[in-house]
Amino acid sequence: MESLMNFFNSNGNDLLMKTWEHLYISIAALILGIIVAIPLGILLARLPKIAGFVMGVAGVIQTFPSLAILAFFIPLLGIGKIPAIFALFLYSVLPILRNTYTGVKGVDEKLLEAGRGMGMTSLERIFNVEIPLAIPVIMAGVRLSSVYLIGWATLASFIGGGGLGDFIFDGLNLFQTDLVIAGAVPVTILALITDFLLGRLEYRSTPKGIRKQNEMA
Repeated sequence: MESLMNFFNSNGNDLLMKTWEHLYISIAALILGIIVAIPLGILLARLPKIAGFVMGVAGVIQTFPSLAILAFFIPLLGIGKIPAIFALFLYSVLPILRNTYTGVKGVDEKLLEAGRGMGMTSLERIFNVEIPLAIPVIMAGVRLSSVYLIGWATLASFIGGGGLGDFIFDGLNLFQTDLVIAGAVPVTILALITDFLLGRLEYRSTPKGIRKQNEMA
């Protein structure tokens, strides 16, 4: 206990800074993933002929080693947070894209026909029918992606991106267990908190009718 207090006394400010950097990198990559993947998933639901190809490409990118993706961006963007964010963004796309596509494709065609009968435009059907009904599936992809990103963001340390990975890899290189724990434990806590908060957001954004159906199931 005393050694733990000594560690926080000497590294407390640094730990807070690294935690903020880690969260910043993860959130920035997740936001980029949401901006790209959700509209693309909605579009692919209308273009089934190319949906399989695009999903396949996203799936292949997902299999690339994380360090290889990070190294790929170094000649293009240098080192630091920017290449780390873009590398993590690539990893965030597939879960969100796949769930958005699945959720939108799963919307009952009769509801869409009812929307057309009411005079809704295509955009109105997307925002008033498709997205509200698909939101539980979409948010499940966002939650999965966020947890992945918080874990993978530790690798940003390799290209000077900062974050809690600095503590983990410094601890491994110096054989100091306290540094490894100081990096690993906050990463785990961040992942759990983020998943919980997004879970609450998913619940709040799900239409009440769907909520009741899920609770009764």
